[in-house]
Formats: sequence, structure tokens, C-alpha cells
Amino acid sequence: MTDIKKTVAVTAALTGVLAIGVGTMSNKAVTAQGETEKCYGIVKAGQNDCGANGHNCGGHSTVSAHPNEWIKLPQGTCNKIVGGILK
Repeated sequence: MTDIKKTVAVTAALTGVLAIGVGTMSNKAVTAQGETEKCYGIVKAGQNDCGANGHNCGGHSTVSAHPNEWIKLPQGTCNKIVGGILK
């Protein structure tokens, strides 16, 4: 086999392995979405998941630990964190 054919074969094999891995990760992410909760009051500035307090996007919070800013956590986790609030 020539070097070019070997390179093509290796590239094709790696692409297939990566595609399987990405598909598996996507399925886990979708499954995790059903097992999450919004946890308020524990977010660091700039680390929020969605809009609140006059901004429309995640990552735009300007104050840490604001009671209206939230992040998604695995269900049952928020109540274990000091300052975590479920609404």
C-alpha cells in the first residue's frame, strides 16, 4: 500500500471513530437535559445559563450570587449547595 493510501485509510478510520464518539456524547447530553434543575443564587458573574436581570443571554450576568441568575445542574444538586435556591 502506498503512503497516500495508508494515510487515507487511517484518516477514514479515525473519522469513523470520532463520529461514533460524538453521537454517544450527544445522546448523553440529551438524556442529561431531562435530569436537570435550575439553581438560582450561586452563579459567578458571567457564568449564568440564560437571560435575567435585563439581559437576554447566558454569560451576561454582572454580579456573582445574584438570586435571579441561574445555572442548570443535575437534579438534586442545588439543595446541596450553600446559597442554592430552587424556584
